Amino acid sequence: MKLQAASVAAISVLAIAAGAALLQPSHRAAPSLIQTVTIKPAYFAYRLPGEFLADGRVVDAARFDASPRHPLEIMTYQVSAAEYAACVADGACQPADSSGAAKDLPVTGVSYLDAVRYAEWLSSKTDESWRLPTDEEWAFAAAERLGDDALGNADSEIANPAARWLTAYRERNAREGRDTLPKMRGHFGANSRGLYDIAGNVSEWTSTCYTRTHVDAAGKSVQRTENCGVRVTGGQHRGYMTNFLRDGKSGGCAAGMAPDNLGFRLVKDPAPSFARRLWQGMARG
Repeated sequence: MKLQAASVAAISVLAIAAGAALLQPSHRAAPSLIQTVTIKPAYFAYRLPGEFLADGRVVDAARFDASPRHPLEIMTYQVSAAEYAACVADGACQPADSSGAAKDLPVTGVSYLDAVRYAEWLSSKTDESWRLPTDEEWAFAAAERLGDDALGNADSEIANPAARWLTAYRERNAREGRDTLPKMRGHFGANSRGLYDIAGNVSEWTSTCYTRTHVDAAGKSVQRTENCGVRVTGGQHRGYMTNFLRDGKSGGCAAGMAPDNLGFRLVKDPAPSFARRLWQGMARG
């Protein structure tokens, strides 16, 4: 019996040691320190993204109070040209269209697919879980800088949503003194949540899919179509971009305000429990 107990104890020690080894961070070169802001849950006014139509005419989505269920940890700054270049140098990302830009500029000229690859690469380098924010998370983080792109239903004389947004885009372009060149990190200052440059002149990819919703007279959804080949972008104005495009001015915008520049920042999810990490490590072999 003593021999059997000793054998069980030895096996347990070996299993724990093997599990600990699996959980050790990788020895690959990790990116430099990433600054994040953690925001506690709170209610904020939110309008769902996408197109909403009643009797074939565009209407505004209802605005309601929303709140994340858990604290949100999000990058303080947008991913910089230098940070993205490290992923390119590692062979995990395609060069951005802004390749060669100053290292402290936000990376621009990147598609949704590029941003996802970077998040996967960063996760593997840091042994953390990084991803793009949802539109709701981005809106929550933007706080007072969140713009409301309500079209106003009273004067809906143009039934085609794309035509209405195109008119608004042209009006915005006609304003004098509009500067579309990306600015150095920190140029637009911090919002009340401590995020820098959010809703500056670089729009940011989110993971939220474009939707078209038909509503009845009471505003209740009666038909909803989702297209994940198009994603929502957050910025001075909400936009909808085909996920493989890198230039908002290329005409790939499904609807909404076309962004001047496409970049991104990431959310870091909480570390999984020890048991889950052990299971994931053993699953990796």
